[in-house]
Amino acid sequence: MENKSKKSSFSLFDFLYKYGTLLTIVLLTIFFTFASDRFMTQSNIINILRSISIVTIIAIGITISLSVGGFDLSVGSVASISVAVVISMFVWHEQNTFVAIVTALAVGLIAGGINAFMIVKIKVQDMLMTLATMFIFQGIALTYTKGAVISQNMVMANGETAPGQISAAFAKLGKAPWIIIIMLVVVAIVHVFLTYTKHGRYMYIIGGNMEAARLSGIPVNRYRVIAYLLSALFASIGGIILGSRVMTAEINAGAPYLMDAVAAAYIGFSVGGSGKANAIGTLVGAILIGILQNGLVMLSVPYYAMDIVKGTVLAFALALTYYKKH
Repeated sequence: MENKSKKSSFSLFDFLYKYGTLLTIVLLTIFFTFASDRFMTQSNIINILRSISIVTIIAIGITISLSVGGFDLSVGSVASISVAVVISMFVWHEQNTFVAIVTALAVGLIAGGINAFMIVKIKVQDMLMTLATMFIFQGIALTYTKGAVISQNMVMANGETAPGQISAAFAKLGKAPWIIIIMLVVVAIVHVFLTYTKHGRYMYIIGGNMEAARLSGIPVNRYRVIAYLLSALFASIGGIILGSRVMTAEINAGAPYLMDAVAAAYIGFSVGGSGKANAIGTLVGAILIGILQNGLVMLSVPYYAMDIVKGTVLAFALALTYYKKH
């Protein structure tokens, strides 16, 4: 009798582990729908999807680093640099859309290369190294912008007005439906890459047991380098989309996205019972955070209480993930 009740309790836990996030999204949607008649409108649903797009893209970068057993805390700062570079290419240097985007992506890849070199070659622990580079990249972004907001028609240090204008084509990227389409394309590509390609499976094997992967002939260091480069690349894409959405480069614009991106990536571990970082789970995690934020704003919950809610959700997701592992 005792064994039977023990078995049923574990079945309930397994159900919550697999479907708890989806169930929470459904319950929150029902609650906020009854609490506010504006919640389930078409414009608000588009608003939620638009609001989670940048978080999801940055979180996808963290997801890739987690797949090889790593962790990248510098993604918010990489996004900040990318925002500053892409907007400055238009406003300060009068470059076209292609040059502005490619330059920002190149800077992001350089940042990823620095992380990869220090973690893989110098063997600094990933969380410590990316914590250090988070501050370094943040400082570089501040130094590059001289602590000022970069925007069209801004007054330069020499007293003149900035000569360049942000292109109309670039401005479209941050608007619906393009911002949502870009997010979904990124999620789809990374899902296919991690789930259905040899390289993605190798990354999961490395994340599961690095030494076993090395003994089986997988070039572990090469895949770890690729993971940190991709992590920075997606953080950079997130930064570029952020620049397009707000049309300015705020000071440390990418920093507020770090916590949400980490939460989305870790919540994704339990979605469908996967037990590992995955793109679809990360998207679901971002949707959960987006619904929470949007609903709480509609209920007039003070902005300074938002982090309490997000932190609680992350703690719950981590508790589920690590309890399941043990």
